[in-house]
Amino acid sequence: MKKLLTAFFALVLAFSFLLPGTAAGESKFSDVPPTKHFAEAVNELAERNVIGGYPDGTFKPGNPITRGQAAAIIAKLIGLDTEKVKDPGFKDVTSANGYYKAIAALAEKEIIGGYADGSYGPNEPIKRGQMASILVKAFDLPRYDIPEHENPFKDVKQYVSHSPNILIIYRLGITTGTSSTTFSPNASITRGQAAKLMKAAEEAKPQMKTLQASDFGWKKIEWFKDNEKNPGVFKAALVTGRNTPAGYTGDRLQLVPLKEGTGTLSFGEGSVYLPDEVKHKKYYVHVKKTNGEWELTLEETDELLPTAAALGMTLEQTQQAERVSLSTMEGEKLTDSAVFKHCKRGLYDENICIDIEKPGQYIATVYYKGGKEIRYGIEAKQETAHFYYYIQTLQERTTHSVDLSNNKSYSVKPGYKIGTFTIPKDSEQIAGVTREKGTNIFHAEAKKAGMFEVIFPDDRVLAYADSAVYFEGVRVNVQQLGTILSVTVEPYLHDYWM
Repeated sequence: MKKLLTAFFALVLAFSFLLPGTAAGESKFSDVPPTKHFAEAVNELAERNVIGGYPDGTFKPGNPITRGQAAAIIAKLIGLDTEKVKDPGFKDVTSANGYYKAIAALAEKEIIGGYADGSYGPNEPIKRGQMASILVKAFDLPRYDIPEHENPFKDVKQYVSHSPNILIIYRLGITTGTSSTTFSPNASITRGQAAKLMKAAEEAKPQMKTLQASDFGWKKIEWFKDNEKNPGVFKAALVTGRNTPAGYTGDRLQLVPLKEGTGTLSFGEGSVYLPDEVKHKKYYVHVKKTNGEWELTLEETDELLPTAAALGMTLEQTQQAERVSLSTMEGEKLTDSAVFKHCKRGLYDENICIDIEKPGQYIATVYYKGGKEIRYGIEAKQETAHFYYYIQTLQERTTHSVDLSNNKSYSVKPGYKIGTFTIPKDSEQIAGVTREKGTNIFHAEAKKAGMFEVIFPDDRVLAYADSAVYFEGVRVNVQQLGTILSVTVEPYLHDYWM
């Protein structure tokens, strides 16, 4: 269990007098010369009566900030009402504590929390990792994480404690680290550092739009998709609520504009794996910048967009393809010359892609130089909660063979001839299986979807590449999409480690 349930922000407040104001930019404290990296932040916040110094005219920027002092400054900075507060229930923070009202106000807003033993530790120095989490919560910074491969800090592990919030403030330029590769999340914060970080967080919060689950009459937002069309126009982040004695606090989506354009957003209440069976919303997200200000508008829609169907083939086949026709599964011709392009699915898969505009089952026929033709089954299923169809494709292959004497991975020993083989009863309804006379070559001809195994009951020590791997037989697998069948015959292997 994490010792610290909710991190707390470290911001500067000495339990001291606020000194009279001075002109903005002037040095207010004798120990904060203009050459210090935190001087501008300290002087500006002091001018706003957000932070204070000591009666002797010093600020003591090198002193650590306690969790109680941090609570007082944060509550004041974000304008919380500290008069009407509820007891936060921390065993070491009574109403007599000078920071009680600030701590209570922040705890009620779920900006701060305590330790597992029920204490808050108001006199403990605040740590850098804790501060990152409170910066994010206090200023409601966008919660989307940067990818792990973009994390420069060796001491910040993904999904650990305050790590996501550390990466958030790093991404927004609020702070760097204690070095180019370390953040030092357990190091304490000084008063000068806290002032600079607080001012940077206040200024770094991007413009964004927030959608509450309650805006749609929902209790939760449990999934979202923000990259189906034109990814990079904006970024969405889900902030989940919490269960409290008063009920669930509610979820919300933060939408942060990144560049001009139109993207798409879909989200819903319920399982992400059953998006069509739950409440959902779909929007076009229009992002525009006018006079330096971002405008983000939402246009609700129920449209589905043309979706690419990838027809898997070899690189040589893609280069030889001349024309693609498309028809319904029932044989109605839709086009003799569908627009196609070369595309990849994965790092190495070559494909030809054609767009499908309506749900249903189709047959695409690819015509190659020299007259060769290959047919593909295509199924486009409508997923109303998303902008694109779910696409499945299957290359037609009604016959297939395997030569166990010349297989890529495992082959029978040279000169070995497999003896008898057993074909399961009723398997002929799935595929007909024959063996080429005098060889170890097996053929299968597809009839309908299904799978079965042809067993070699009298042969065991057959695999040539590894003496511990034996052929049990061959496996026949027939897939079907509409009227399109595709059969595969492959060795059925078994390990015998004696």
